[in-house]
Amino acid sequence: MSARVYLGFDFGGKFIGVAVGSTYSGTAQALDTVRVSASKAPDWDHIARLVAAWRPQALVVGLPLDMDGSEQSMTHAARAFGERLLERYNLPVHMVDERLTTRSAKDVLYAAGIAGTRHKPRLDKVAAQTILQSFLDEQVKNNTPDARRH
Repeated sequence: MSARVYLGFDFGGKFIGVAVGSTYSGTAQALDTVRVSASKAPDWDHIARLVAAWRPQALVVGLPLDMDGSEQSMTHAARAFGERLLERYNLPVHMVDERLTTRSAKDVLYAAGIAGTRHKPRLDKVAAQTILQSFLDEQVKNNTPDARRH
């Protein structure tokens, strides 16, 4: 089976982190940050450019859940974002549990020697990288081209 490319998204109220990864390398890489307008609309032109440039076979969106697994307002917003991605790009969209990814992303930035005051510009895309990496790891573990859709 040929390598598959994925774009991963960490949806937020002000910014959306974006990462890219593939089954060839088995790794995800922080890519970019997309702005969300005051009216809560993502910069769809920016996302379209990323999709056109990377030509992914599927998209992965982090699903923010409370620690007990219950849903919150951002869970519904992330699901709606995933549905819009599906409508716009007609690509499979996988929703992935993103609990603790922000904490993990901060740990990565600290380990890289980046001071806490300089985290915000990088945090969203590193969180997207963490989300996408967990998805890719699950692919390897299950030896499947795509994890089951949520």
